[in-house]
Amino acid sequence: MIQVLPTLKYSYSDLEPYIDARTMELHYTKHHQGYIDKLNAALEGTKYADQPLEQLFTKLDSLPDSLALAVRNHGGGHLNHSLFWSILTPNKQEQLPNLLSSAINSTFTDLDTFKQQFTQAAASHFGSGWAWLVKDNDRLKVITTPNQDSPLIQGLTPILGLDLWEHAYYLKYQNRRVEYIDAFWNIVDWSQVEQNLNNA
Repeated sequence: MIQVLPTLKYSYSDLEPYIDARTMELHYTKHHQGYIDKLNAALEGTKYADQPLEQLFTKLDSLPDSLALAVRNHGGGHLNHSLFWSILTPNKQEQLPNLLSSAINSTFTDLDTFKQQFTQAAASHFGSGWAWLVKDNDRLKVITTPNQDSPLIQGLTPILGLDLWEHAYYLKYQNRRVEYIDAFWNIVDWSQVEQNLNNA
């Protein structure tokens, strides 16, 4: 199946002042599209072209080396960004839905403690990558992954993710990654995060 850009639920400028319109446009139309183009080119004409992308991550070790690398890098870039766009909203949500709130409280004590752990993990991650809230069997945990690695590689289900590549924030925040992370909490769509948890 041909991979395509997911449709955004908001315009490029809707997430300002937290993420600026120019960064959104470049990030979505250039970086994300670039991952999709390279992934489609790698899969074209192979017996794996019609398989769900998520399924390919479960058998990376059995794929030809060049294809496994393309799925890991470009496929990961596509899946990671698709989830990232989906959990952003211009409509700030002050309270978490009940199920998500219960799950976070049972693991992290409360939302503030979760945010602190996530922020610490994201801020201390070296170089490019992602910070994640993932479901690991019946529990939640915070992890980071390098480059465009998906938590699916580790058998984990991503619930919420934050892009830590400089292209995600450098035009506005330069080297101030912590400011970018702090801004992120203003635009999280907690309803979508709960839906991701329900679907995990």
